[in-house]
Amino acid sequence: MSFIRPEARDALWRWREVLIATLLAFLALSWITGPGGLLGWLGWMVLVIAIALAVVGFQRARFRQNDAGPGVINLDEGRITYFGPLSGGAVDTRDMERLVLDPSATPAHWVLSQPGQPPLFIPVNAAGSEGLFDAFATLPGLKIERMLGQMKQNPAHPVVIWERKPMRDPNERLH
Repeated sequence: MSFIRPEARDALWRWREVLIATLLAFLALSWITGPGGLLGWLGWMVLVIAIALAVVGFQRARFRQNDAGPGVINLDEGRITYFGPLSGGAVDTRDMERLVLDPSATPAHWVLSQPGQPPLFIPVNAAGSEGLFDAFATLPGLKIERMLGQMKQNPAHPVVIWERKPMRDPNERLH
């Protein structure tokens, strides 16, 4: 028997890193304002770690979706494998050429492209999708805040989040 509603438990679990960072920050502040000395210096270091954990935790919480979508994602040493009810496949992050967010499907999908292979479509809420944050963070030049902003906006058309080599000249005007 649980004393916490499932929705509240899910919300606490989603924001777990931020909550832990807040507790660490309170501990650090008590050490800084309390006895001083060596514990005070240690408190400053713990406060810096808590702030860094809060920033990363806030980004991860914004990335997380419920895991009620179709299929399962497995991540193993840079290889993203998706096992879906209708499709599936694997992509190595070091070989990826493009990452696209496609909101036109229900639910929205990540489209991972790799040369010589068909694109891999992964629902944003597939089981194990929270691990994609770490896999995507390793892509060189990926702007995490831009990715999170596009996820929140839910655009009407597919959006290229990251490309290894841009398809167009950066000085070329779109309009």
